Amino acid sequence: MGKRLFVSVDLEGLDEGVADVQDRFDGTPGLNLTEPEQAHVTLKFLGDVSDHRLDEVTDALDDAVAAAGVDPFTAEFAGLGVFPTLDYISVVWLGVEDGSDELTRLHEAVEPRLVELGFEEESHEFTPHVTLARMEHAGGKERVQKLVRECHPEAGTMEVSEVRLTESELTADGPEYTTVERFEL
Repeated sequence: MGKRLFVSVDLEGLDEGVADVQDRFDGTPGLNLTEPEQAHVTLKFLGDVSDHRLDEVTDALDDAVAAAGVDPFTAEFAGLGVFPTLDYISVVWLGVEDGSDELTRLHEAVEPRLVELGFEEESHEFTPHVTLARMEHAGGKERVQKLVRECHPEAGTMEVSEVRLTESELTADGPEYTTVERFEL
């Protein structure tokens, strides 16, 4: 048996701020909003990890978080963006204004240690972001493009003091996240 895992920084206490940002997109055709209380920045997606590998993963993360040398910091979540491009949108995201450097340093410490364990290397440059919605079809594309170009919403600021190893269980109602392990900064 295994678990579907990712490494994240969770947005504690910013549910309402995230929901307020998402409200701008409410009713946009083809756009599937994420749950605000599940908002997080993914540092590394691992995929399916067998239970017997959990110890080596947590050891690698312990080592990575310590090696990153990042102390608890304040992160501000604001601004909008999309992946991969405004012409072809698959994900709409909330940006990171303050704290982006620290999140990138954490990712850069985590990435090589987990690749060393056989996890897939990221194929694109790391952009700290919080997924707000996924685009299922292009029905509301022009509305999304307009909002991304013209709006600079703020979801709020929080103190980041830990990295989490999170399990994602896919259910009929969407993914459910459970914290497997916490790593203090």
